[in-house]
Amino acid sequence: MQNPLFIQLIADYGVGDPAFNEVIQKLTSLNPFVQVRATSVPDFSTLATGFWTAQYSLVNRLENLIVYTNVDPRTEKKESRDKNEGSKFALAKLKNGALIAGVNRGYCFSLVKPYITAFHLANVANKGSQFRSRDFYPEAVIGFANGDQKFIDAPLEVESIPEVPINRIAWVDGYGNIKTSTRQSQVNFKRGQPLQIALNGIKRTAYFNDGTFNVREGELAFAPGSSGAADKFMEIFLRGFSAHKEFGKPKVEAEFTVTKA
Repeated sequence: MQNPLFIQLIADYGVGDPAFNEVIQKLTSLNPFVQVRATSVPDFSTLATGFWTAQYSLVNRLENLIVYTNVDPRTEKKESRDKNEGSKFALAKLKNGALIAGVNRGYCFSLVKPYITAFHLANVANKGSQFRSRDFYPEAVIGFANGDQKFIDAPLEVESIPEVPINRIAWVDGYGNIKTSTRQSQVNFKRGQPLQIALNGIKRTAYFNDGTFNVREGELAFAPGSSGAADKFMEIFLRGFSAHKEFGKPKVEAEFTVTKA
């Protein structure tokens, strides 16, 4: 028996916002057997969207998985928009078979860029509703997952997707650990080496380690975290406390620097 379609829905509606339920209800009306899980990211954060798009599609990927994202800051134009027009909806297939359907904006596709084998515009309306992710996009998501070619439009250049910026906050977990956009392969420090992290106007001493718990309680670590598959993303971790609070609760996408102490 074929596994049911599984959708990871990523959007910036807000935690507990009924908009998630409206979109899930629409998806379910199109496929009564679909399973949907929702993740709320900070307002307009395409980096957080890209981070979770990569984590869901590359780590422990489920069969029949499609990641459906809807984050579109719409900040590139200051003028009024015709019929709530926004960035275009795009469809991607990865080397491992995972499918991604999402607004092609900012870093939404950046973290899966090396794994994309097919990248197209979706044949779907991008204006005419304030709530495109409920009114227009679900048909394309379900159709794409079912292999319906009518939703696949013009090809897009994978190289047009922006590269992932390093030394940015990609996510803050429930413990206050700061997940960054920097890969383990992008740093070159020695185990136990003292470092200075500057973030949100605050400077603190941290220690580079191969595991976040390889510091004493109350010490900061800059170490590979739990996300990122084979090449882990670095985390800023304050053992026993919240690194996020220690740095004054910076926003996701904030930049930081790491230098030798």
